[in-house]
Amino acid sequence: MSASSSLIGAGPSAAALAHIPGDYGAPLIGQTLHFLRDPLAYCRDTEARFGPVSRSHFLFRRRVSLMSAEGNEFVLLDRDQNFSAHHGWHPILGRLFPNGLMLRDGDDHRYQRRLLQPAFRKEALQDYLARMNPRIVAALKQWRTQTDFHFYPAIKRLTLELAAELFLGVELQSEMDRVNRDFVDLVEASAAVIRVPLLGRRYARGLAGRAHLEQFLRERIPARRAGNGSDLFSQMCRAVSETGDRYRDDEIIDHLIFVMMAAHDTTTSALTTIAYALARHPEWQQRLRQQAADFGKATLDHDDLALLTSTDWVLREALRLYPPLTTIMRMALKDCEIHGYAIPAFTSVNVFPIITHRLPRWWNEPETFDPERFSPARAEHKRHPFAWIPFGGGAHMCLGLHFAEMQVKAVLHPLLLAFALETPADYRIPYQLAPIAKPKDGLPMRLRPL
Repeated sequence: MSASSSLIGAGPSAAALAHIPGDYGAPLIGQTLHFLRDPLAYCRDTEARFGPVSRSHFLFRRRVSLMSAEGNEFVLLDRDQNFSAHHGWHPILGRLFPNGLMLRDGDDHRYQRRLLQPAFRKEALQDYLARMNPRIVAALKQWRTQTDFHFYPAIKRLTLELAAELFLGVELQSEMDRVNRDFVDLVEASAAVIRVPLLGRRYARGLAGRAHLEQFLRERIPARRAGNGSDLFSQMCRAVSETGDRYRDDEIIDHLIFVMMAAHDTTTSALTTIAYALARHPEWQQRLRQQAADFGKATLDHDDLALLTSTDWVLREALRLYPPLTTIMRMALKDCEIHGYAIPAFTSVNVFPIITHRLPRWWNEPETFDPERFSPARAEHKRHPFAWIPFGGGAHMCLGLHFAEMQVKAVLHPLLLAFALETPADYRIPYQLAPIAKPKDGLPMRLRPL
């Protein structure tokens, strides 16, 4: 379907959405501050007041919010090709992560995804795990010596080091320090309210971080093309398509910055939630520790991963309660309808894992940490195929989900064999849920050696 950029940019008028329940909040900023301060509270309030379909105004434009498993399926599976991921994400991420896989549509998305797929196949994952294990063990030894320990920055450092080695072939500490700062600024900028660089310092830092990362990668492309490295960066520099085409420099840079963000920020978020949950629920911590001890070895092989049933349940429950992405954005490119409400073409449409993961319709006692809800005997996640969507769904299902699961298990296995995870009895983690879920205080934690 053809559509002018001006029409897509403007979106539908307020009158075109008047038939949908909801409100637009404060002038200019709408409900942006409410959403950014606490996406879960925003979603609970909106769903309670208006139901599964509502109109709103946040993050710079009028939107239709879908807060149901059926809405998730309608948008993410997209059987009728109603929606664009590119136009949905571009207003928020377009200058920060231009042409990342998440911002591509149709044949272009399928082609680029196919090119990246070999980096996440079983053979590659086996190699990654073998290379990750020594670095994880070394990091845990270093953690043992720390007295004022905060889990989030420690695990973020580790996941960045792993991603930098596996995907970029970078090992120097000084390079990692700079890359880490740039990624922090880049991700935080996606939640900036003021998007004029001269006025919005957060947004300006994000753009500067992006520019630093681009320069860092661009300077290394010629050597990677001439070398024989096995990291993703080197492979992309040497890759040739079936038609003899090579990745352009800009394509390599765009893909790598996006993959690096996805490979370490989202896994960091999941591991932080799991560590907190295990500290709060020592019975589950001991259950996973015993499971780890039963293997009788310090680190895992790839064939061991499928046997970690209890860890699977804990990971899924952590992602249910605190999915790394609280919302997924699309734009309707043609008129469509859901739950009896017409959605005009060019409407920005959002679905919200953070609320559908907690709807009592699908989940028993949804505010309770209860990993056994994912057991075969209960299988609450199978009550609707799109009630649990931490990795998205449809054509844009997260390409690196198996890498994320492997990395979580690879870290938890030696961690639980080495330490008991403890927080004070009255401690409650203060979550910042946007742009990616993380603790505001870094999650202070005692690692008691076993």
